[in-house]
Amino acid sequence: MSVCLAIDIGGTKIAAALIESNHLSQRTQVSTPSSQAPSAMSQALDDLISPLIGQADYVAVASTGIINDGVLTALNPENLGGLNNYPLKTTLENITSLPCYVINDAQAACWIEYQQINSDITDMAFITVSTGVGAGLVLGGELLVGRRGIAGHAGHMQVDPDGPICGCGRVGCVEAIASGTAITKAGKKRWASVSTGKDIHDKWMSGSDNAKAIFEQSAHAVAQLISNLRITLDIDVVTLGGSVGLASGYLELVESELNTNPRVFRPELKLAQAGADAGLLGAAHWAHQYYKKK
Repeated sequence: MSVCLAIDIGGTKIAAALIESNHLSQRTQVSTPSSQAPSAMSQALDDLISPLIGQADYVAVASTGIINDGVLTALNPENLGGLNNYPLKTTLENITSLPCYVINDAQAACWIEYQQINSDITDMAFITVSTGVGAGLVLGGELLVGRRGIAGHAGHMQVDPDGPICGCGRVGCVEAIASGTAITKAGKKRWASVSTGKDIHDKWMSGSDNAKAIFEQSAHAVAQLISNLRITLDIDVVTLGGSVGLASGYLELVESELNTNPRVFRPELKLAQAGADAGLLGAAHWAHQYYKKK
């Protein structure tokens, strides 16, 4: 059996593991470099995966941002510390001397979630609410990547024309309102003591109406996104993931907001099942079909 070295590059962490027959082992992670210098990312990747390279047959990468011909372009550069136009595929091929397959992290997570749902469903979306907001789409049983790798960047749909400016340059994107980054910004304006989205979530869980209102604003934007995807693509199921999406109580807020829409706008809503390692598992599963064809 072939062994995949899977890597997941996010806004706050980079994870790596060996995956064989969907079994994950030797998982490790580091913080995502805050520097805009490509050399910082290259060094972080080298340090992280060097102990695993000798045990792998190929590399599969799930990364935040747009992946076009193996180059990482950050639609919202703030999510990767300003890193942009980074030759991700070439860099990893040079580090590992192995075949390398690269995909967007939400697309990867969507693919592994799709493997776990009812077999008669062919159209679904995965939405991650984390550092940013992204989506993956399976239509007609096929993962939608897009010619330029843009498919699924639904976090940059406009839901409030009077909303905040997003890091992508647009006004009122879902990401600018609903993401963990946006939640943290809103919390810091109200409380000097908070430093993370988790701090605000803890306040909500402790009974703070003000903290709950911040999460309700996020859930409202995500519910609008879900309704837009449903009426545009006729999807059957949406699975919700990411650190915010999986946070206690958040799914119920989104469901409550979604239920204010007419029935035709409301797909089935479920929590993602693959958990924090959805990107790793999805990238490996997706890449394996191409590695087999080599």
